Parts: sequence; structure tokens; C-alpha cells
Amino acid sequence: MKTKLTLTLEKHVIEEARKYAREKGQSLSNLVENYFKMLTREKIQIPRKELSPQTRKLRGVLKVEKEFDYKKVLAEELSKKYEA
Repeated sequence: MKTKLTLTLEKHVIEEARKYAREKGQSLSNLVENYFKMLTREKIQIPRKELSPQTRKLRGVLKVEKEFDYKKVLAEELSKKYEA
């Protein structure tokens, strides 16, 4: 069952999103729906034995501080990348 959703976004964001959806041959609604599905789907846990030998070898190599917020760093770097 489809339900209507109203979003309030900046005009330039909507224009760019419409342009992107058109380039991908999708409707804006479909694009947003797929994004929400991606955000809310349960994460699949991959058992360690199914990882490739190279991945198993690298697991745990990177050490970071407990307070390290990778989501914040990722958001900052993506915003730098996509700034106009």
C-alpha cells in the first residue's frame, strides 16, 4: 500500500535530486523510497569464517580512540567532496 509523504527541503536540494533521479531513469519518489529502505534494512552479520583470508587478516588492524566518531568524520569528508 502506497502512502503519501510530504517533505520540506531546500529548493536547490530538490532540484538536484530531481535531476539525479531523471539521470538514473527513476522517479524522485522511487529514489527516496529506495534510500529509506537502504537506511532501515537490518544489517546482515557475516560470520567470520565466510570472510576472505585477506579480510580476516586485516580485521582489527586499525586502532582508533574509543571516542572516535567515524560517522561524523565521514559526513565531514562527504560534505567537502560535494560542496559546490
